[in-house]
Amino acid sequence: MPYLLNLCYLLLLALVSPWLVLQALRTGKYRSGWGEKILGRVPVRESDAPCVWLHAVSLGEVSLIASLVSEIERRHPDWDILISTTTLTGHALAKTRYAEHTVFYCPLDFTWAVRRAIERVRPSMLLLVELELWPNLIAAAQRQGAKVAVVNGRLSDRSFRGYQRAGRLARHVLSQVDLVTAQNRQYADRFVQLGAPAEAVHVVGSLKFDGAETNRANPATVRLRELAGFDPGDVVFLAGSTQEPEERLAIKAYRELSALHARLRLVIVPRHPERFEEVARLLAASDLVWERRSMWNDEGGNPLVRVLLVDRVGELAAWWGTAAIAYVGGSMGERQGQNMIEPAAYGAAVSFGPKTRNFRDVVAALLEADASVVVHDGEELTEFVRRCLFEPSFAEALGARARDVIASHLGATSRTVDLLDALAHTGSSPASPHRTAA
Repeated sequence: MPYLLNLCYLLLLALVSPWLVLQALRTGKYRSGWGEKILGRVPVRESDAPCVWLHAVSLGEVSLIASLVSEIERRHPDWDILISTTTLTGHALAKTRYAEHTVFYCPLDFTWAVRRAIERVRPSMLLLVELELWPNLIAAAQRQGAKVAVVNGRLSDRSFRGYQRAGRLARHVLSQVDLVTAQNRQYADRFVQLGAPAEAVHVVGSLKFDGAETNRANPATVRLRELAGFDPGDVVFLAGSTQEPEERLAIKAYRELSALHARLRLVIVPRHPERFEEVARLLAASDLVWERRSMWNDEGGNPLVRVLLVDRVGELAAWWGTAAIAYVGGSMGERQGQNMIEPAAYGAAVSFGPKTRNFRDVVAALLEADASVVVHDGEELTEFVRRCLFEPSFAEALGARARDVIASHLGATSRTVDLLDALAHTGSSPASPHRTAA
């Protein structure tokens, strides 16, 4: 089976290699880390301390694990923590956010690459964030004696159907996982249906809630507010994690409403760095006076400029703390939503488009509490911003309810680390009221 997988991976790599080369030339992606990815030449761990290897694929997962890393550090300051990623942006953020830990690209699931990586890292525990079920990596970790856990586990409808088609392979892989901490009961039941041992699957909630900052006076947000020259009377409308055509819709809303509200400011944070230039061209073609975040020094920008393009990776979480009115992007196209927890935790008046399948539980909780608004097009987005501007009591109440929803879902990090501690000390996860039924 491992050699058949190697063959399949090689064929797939050969098929996509022209596209990878094109992307590398056009965007700079996929240029680095190939020694780690193909050959498993990850950094050698010198210490003999217990070691947790966390694999977080991309930008979202890297941000997600912040509370988990902090809690492991607090409880076990003597443990080594290593973090692997797959994407360029995820790697860049991890190097910045977890600078005190070793960060590297995860090897692709070739037997030789994962075997060498495991030998060099020597993990006590391999933590796969959300759903990274790589058969050869998991098998290599177990042969080395490491425990394997899926943390913040989720199985979307699409992923569940895909793993069902994988049949015996999915069952075999999941049978080797020692622990699954699932975000909700539905995901937990799906893991069990696919082959995870029922006694290993626990419902703990989502780490996404615990990782959200709630204090607008946090140092990162305060610094950005000062750099931007935001005054107390300014009303910041922030469109974050945006994709085409969401920037255009936000600009249209701002242009219409800024004539009616002189203190309105617009901040746009595209989801993908490769679109920074595209959005810059869009703003350049408008009649607005705007600035790029990347052009600022530590003294800040021009406070008279009312429109800002944030073309820096890893700052969005802090920028949300400046926003009174929020639109969470990736929700009017095929992306199926981005993280709306962060602006909700700050108490912003939160809106998003109708396509939010990736965050359906969060969306359901917010909508049930009347703590967010779904906007279906540019006209509805403009109307939402208008109402927030001219009915401040509406915006304040919406934000307060959103903050309460987030507060009611806290605690997944502590429950997750409780289970990881039990796994580390006893070799199995304990019986728990959060465990799913068989």
